[in-house]
Amino acid sequence: MALEPHKENISIQRLVLLLAVVLFSVKIIAWFYTNSLAILSDALESIVNVLAGAIGLYSLSLASKPRDYDHPYGHGKAEFLSAAFESFFILLAGLYIIYHAIKSFFYPESLGELTIGIFLMAATAVVNFAVGYYCELKGKKNQSLQLVAAGKHLKTDTYSTLAIILGLILIKVTGIKHLDGVVAILAALFIVITGIRMMRVSIGGMMDEADEKLLARMVALLNEKRNENWIDLHNMRVIRYGSTLHCDCHLTVPWYLNVREAHEEMTRLRNVIEEEFGTSVEMFVHTDPCMDYSCRICSKVNCHVRKHPMEKKIVWTVDNIVRDRKHRIGTM
Repeated sequence: MALEPHKENISIQRLVLLLAVVLFSVKIIAWFYTNSLAILSDALESIVNVLAGAIGLYSLSLASKPRDYDHPYGHGKAEFLSAAFESFFILLAGLYIIYHAIKSFFYPESLGELTIGIFLMAATAVVNFAVGYYCELKGKKNQSLQLVAAGKHLKTDTYSTLAIILGLILIKVTGIKHLDGVVAILAALFIVITGIRMMRVSIGGMMDEADEKLLARMVALLNEKRNENWIDLHNMRVIRYGSTLHCDCHLTVPWYLNVREAHEEMTRLRNVIEEEFGTSVEMFVHTDPCMDYSCRICSKVNCHVRKHPMEKKIVWTVDNIVRDRKHRIGTM
């Protein structure tokens, strides 16, 4: 029996936390054998993985709670906060690595046995990438920003580890010990850029920033599944809190529909969205009656009250569907 999405997310995050502890231990062992600053920088970044994994597990547990009196829209924003903490830790780790790498140019230290370190780091890279890919895949499927962030973080850790492995191989071949600091700085810059990008997404989520990709998917779906009684859609807003999708819009229907018939159109609209985005959807639909000018954009056939022939079908777009006014010829 398949787990519910939020329970599956929590289970995966537990795996991420356990993995972070194991891989941190392996990298510390690799640093012990090599005394490499580049490996130490990767190990320090793994401490961030442990902290982020713990925070992520807490946030997913909190986000899965149903809405209550104090949180009428649920607890889904906890995932944005968790992702923000994770990106902040990534930034700190990157800056700390850069500091020690620069310091190593002035106070160099001797390196130990690099071969063991290379093999140990390679093993961590393979495991990190596999789990990161799985987290990102499941996060997108279950609409979990936290899992997507964790997946990207693990994959980023993989890329930085691979760069460090390449640097260690170059050091072993050339004997140039200063390459250790250079590789550490390059890996740290990559980590900092990733942290900034993740922070940008997290802050945008906490500020209810519009998700244009999500809205574009919604608009394409509604154009494809459009019903003749859906004369117009406008003032649409789509926000995701954790695994819950909140959608507000104004739906224009024929003015002569009674309350029950108008509600049936709202239900059809909801069903179309749920089929595509899952059942964790909260819909707030305001129905508007059609006006005389609506006839010119209405494709409904056999309308007994039509006053004007249809002139143009309005194709909904991300730009025009969010406007707070009904569509009409000459205002587009």
